[in-house]
Amino acid sequence: MGEEEIALQVALNETTEINTYDFYATEQLAVLWVLFLLIVLGNSSVLLALAFNKNRKSRMNYFIMQLAIADLAVGLISVLTDIVWRVTIAWHAGNVACKVIRYLQVLVTYGSTYVLVALSIDRYDAIKHPMKFSGSWRRAKLLVVIAWAVSAIFSLPILVLYEEKLVQGQLQCWIELPYQWQWQLYMTVVSVALFFIPAIIITACYTVIVSTIWRKGSTIIVIKRSYKGISTDKVRLEHDHESRRASSRGLIPKAKVKTVKMTFVIVFVFIVCWSPYIVFDLLQVYGYVPKTQTNIAVATFIQSLAPLNSAANPLIYCLFSTRDPPQQDMSQMGEDLGAALGGSISTTLSDSLRRGRRTSDRRGT
Repeated sequence: MGEEEIALQVALNETTEINTYDFYATEQLAVLWVLFLLIVLGNSSVLLALAFNKNRKSRMNYFIMQLAIADLAVGLISVLTDIVWRVTIAWHAGNVACKVIRYLQVLVTYGSTYVLVALSIDRYDAIKHPMKFSGSWRRAKLLVVIAWAVSAIFSLPILVLYEEKLVQGQLQCWIELPYQWQWQLYMTVVSVALFFIPAIIITACYTVIVSTIWRKGSTIIVIKRSYKGISTDKVRLEHDHESRRASSRGLIPKAKVKTVKMTFVIVFVFIVCWSPYIVFDLLQVYGYVPKTQTNIAVATFIQSLAPLNSAANPLIYCLFSTRDPPQQDMSQMGEDLGAALGGSISTTLSDSLRRGRRTSDRRGT
C-alpha cells in the first residue's frame, strides 16, 4: 500500500547515510511476487466460482464478490506497483502519476478493509435483528457504497502529502514531513483509520453475533417417528436450560460451532496480518525502535506482508461457505437461525427445510 515506505522514510529523516538499495533485495521481491500471485489467483477464482454459482444472487455472495473485487484491486494496483517501484528503485512517472497511483494504492487498501466491515455489519443485522432484517438489496449496496466512500475520504491526504522528491540522488514518490511530531500524528491517524476502527467494529459485530446465538439459540433435537410405516423426523427447538444441557452432551448446533470458528478466523487473520505492520511503525515513529539499517530492513519485510490479508480473505470465506449443504449458504443459515431466536418452534424437518428454501428465494439473502 502507499504507506509501506513510511517506516523507511521516517528512518531516513535522521539516518541519511543508510543506502536504500540494501532494502530491495531479491528476497523482498520474491515475497511480493508470491503475495501478488496468491491475491490475484485466489480472488479471481472466487469471482469465477460466483459467476457459475446458481445462488450467486444471494446477499452473502454479493458481499463475498465485493470483497474479492477489493482484494483483487489490492493485488493489481497496490502490490504490483510496489513490485515495480522496488525493481526500478527510482520514480520515473512524474508528479501527477505519483499522487494518483499512491492515492489508488491507499484507496484499495482501505476499501478491502471496510468492505469486510460492511459484511460484518450485515451479518450482525441478520442475526441480532432478524425480524427487521428484510434482506433488501438496497441496504446491502448502501453498505458497500459507504465502505468505499469512507475509504475515499480517508485516502484524500495522500493527494497532498505525496510528491516527487529527490532522495539520495534519485527521484522518488515520497512523503516529506520535516518534524518528528508530524510523522507521529500521521502514523497514529493511519493506524486508527486502517486498523483500530475496523478491528473494533468487526470484533464487536461478531461478538454480538456469537453472544446472541449462544444466549437465545435453540438446540435442534431430531426425533424419529414412525406413522403408518412412514418414518418422519421431527425437529424441536428448545431454549435456555435445555440448550445448555444439550451442549454438555455434545449436541451444540452446527450453526453455533461454525459461527464461533468463523468469528475466530476472521478476527484472528485480520489482526495477525495487520498488527505487525501497525505496531512496528508506531514503535518506530515514537522512537522505541532504534533507527539502524537492520531494523529498517526488518521493517520493509514486515510491511511487505500487510497485503497478506487480501490473500487470506477468499480462503476464509470459501472455506466456510462450502461447508454448508447444497440447499443452504451462510446467509440463509444466519437468517433461519435468527428467525428461530424469538421462541420455541416445533415442526417437521421437511417443513423446516422447505420454509428455509422459500425464505432464501424470497429475501435473496
